[in-house]
Amino acid sequence: MLRSQDGSHWESAALITSDTADLRDAKISIAPDGRLCLAGAGALHQPADAKHQSYVWYSSDGTNWSDAIEVGDPNFWLWRITWHKGAAYGVGYSTVKPRAARFYKSEDGKTFEQVGDDFAMDGYMNETGLVFQEDGTAVCLIRRDGKPNDALLGKAAPPYRSWDWSSTETYVGGPQLALLPGGRFIVGGRSRTGAAQTAIWELDPSTATLTHLATLPSGGDTSYPGLVYHEDKLWVSYYSSHEGKTSIYLAQLALPDAAPAK
Repeated sequence: MLRSQDGSHWESAALITSDTADLRDAKISIAPDGRLCLAGAGALHQPADAKHQSYVWYSSDGTNWSDAIEVGDPNFWLWRITWHKGAAYGVGYSTVKPRAARFYKSEDGKTFEQVGDDFAMDGYMNETGLVFQEDGTAVCLIRRDGKPNDALLGKAAPPYRSWDWSSTETYVGGPQLALLPGGRFIVGGRSRTGAAQTAIWELDPSTATLTHLATLPSGGDTSYPGLVYHEDKLWVSYYSSHEGKTSIYLAQLALPDAAPAK
């Protein structure tokens, strides 16, 4: 865990470890009570009863963290957690065959239960970005690999048991989705238009259209952006290997004005 007062100078705040798993792809959210929620998954040391297990940890100060809490189903990677009206939501995807993805909800941020049936779509569904609109509609961007490999945009109204999916006609690796003040949808992820790079798009949720806004300094093994809108700028954390050694980067973007509605 790293922390900074200004986004330029960083220091270590905590180290989260496990004796039984290789911990991966941690993501931070803020729980309704103000605590930090760290969500990630562990590739379990074998032999074990499963390949992967998802976890959450909680902290009031970013330095002292709870023990790991197992969440979701074994071998379903709960990719990130999004809070809405006091509850925690997320999409988990199967890391073993048969491939599947499912929607989870937790009232307490510790016990996650599946909502509805597994998503019905072709391809290898996996990483997701998830936001909620003011009317409660859940909006999900999900990565697909193999054939087909275009990212899909899904929408569901409460209680989120039925989803409608549309193709973005764009590959997006490691997607993150942010809903900005004023209602703009911004997407970050790995682009495959030419060499792999981390890119930023604007999403039109009514048409599932992605409009390219920026390509960040990146290349090689790169992706998994985190998006935060702060002081009228989009802050983007991501990793990349374009300078040789794989490193963590932080970019600040002044977004162009939104395109006029058609």
